[in-house]
Amino acid sequence: MPRKNIDLRSLLDTPLPKLPYFEEFLLYLINNNYSENTIYNYYRDLTFFACFLQANNIDFSSVTKRDITYYKGWLKNREHIRYIRHLLEEHELKEQNKEAEESKSPEHEVLKHLQKIEYNHTKKSVSKSAEKEKAKKNKDPWASFKGGYAKNNNPSQLDASSINRILVALRHYLRFLVENDYPTPIFADHVKLVREGKKKPKVPSLEDVIRLVEAPSTLETDEFIAKRNRAILETLLATGMRISEVVKLDRHQLNPEGKLFITGKGRKQRLVYLTPRAIKHLVEYLKLRDDSYPALFIPKRGKGYARGDVRLSTNYIQMKIAEYRRRLGIVVPISAHSIRHAFATYMVERGANPAVLQILLGHESLQTTTKYVHASDLLAEKEHSKYHPVKE
Repeated sequence: MPRKNIDLRSLLDTPLPKLPYFEEFLLYLINNNYSENTIYNYYRDLTFFACFLQANNIDFSSVTKRDITYYKGWLKNREHIRYIRHLLEEHELKEQNKEAEESKSPEHEVLKHLQKIEYNHTKKSVSKSAEKEKAKKNKDPWASFKGGYAKNNNPSQLDASSINRILVALRHYLRFLVENDYPTPIFADHVKLVREGKKKPKVPSLEDVIRLVEAPSTLETDEFIAKRNRAILETLLATGMRISEVVKLDRHQLNPEGKLFITGKGRKQRLVYLTPRAIKHLVEYLKLRDDSYPALFIPKRGKGYARGDVRLSTNYIQMKIAEYRRRLGIVVPISAHSIRHAFATYMVERGANPAVLQILLGHESLQTTTKYVHASDLLAEKEHSKYHPVKE
């Protein structure tokens, strides 16, 4: 049975095209213990392929390798987003026309009156925010579609890494069909990934990272916000955690030794370690807390208090990091993920074993870790000077 926090029916009830055996595939992911975010991402990315087939009048049973090549171009030009918007607008127009027709009948007037009575009876027990959220979900069939559209900073073209992520989902789906003896027109190996251009990573200098981490202490005027934000940034730098992992921390996870046992991406569990400096700032922040909320990092005020969901958001932290960077005049872009990169890079510079970093970062393979471990130009210069066989 699906886990309670996965609403499979809401995923399948959207007015968008579906691939064959799509429900079975989602159940396969759920029953094999994939995370909620992963399931939503597979759903989103495979919906793109279903839209491509519908837009080009291609039956799934007749898909060819050439179609996959065209599909890559379709994604690159962001046609998937335009087509989905077209389908959703078309669906909304049909719903509006349907409501207009129904409103003309006498039965509708009676139903409307009964609904008004029911609403007046229950409105005291339902908050306005809950009503707005319910109305939003009823209006937008993709309100529960987590992750939105493909991530990309280029408004005109989708980058290679985003295209490859979508293609990997298709590969996984095709393997599922083969494993379960369902008919498939092509195999996973026929879906080749696109070539990604190699870019020189921009890892901020250690001095800039330290300046940014210390920024809340001088740039924030509110003591609670200053100490809380400093503690967050110190935790990011000390542990190399993902920002999503930091906001999920609860107070009970802290111990005097500075060890944190966390559940990360894909529900993989691992130990991370705080530095004495990070522990010091966490203790100073927690001294200002006189509440009983379990979350380690909470907002000072906001809608979360009304809902009982008191936890700081990742968006807020990213926004604050961008603000501090701008006010400090730091040229190299820095985000929460940049701090994670810097953690790995400067640990390696000081002799850390990449295999150990793999464990600390929570990566499944060492190959993933090497993408984060960017040897700096300074280290390259030192190594060249130290080991070059012909110096004079």
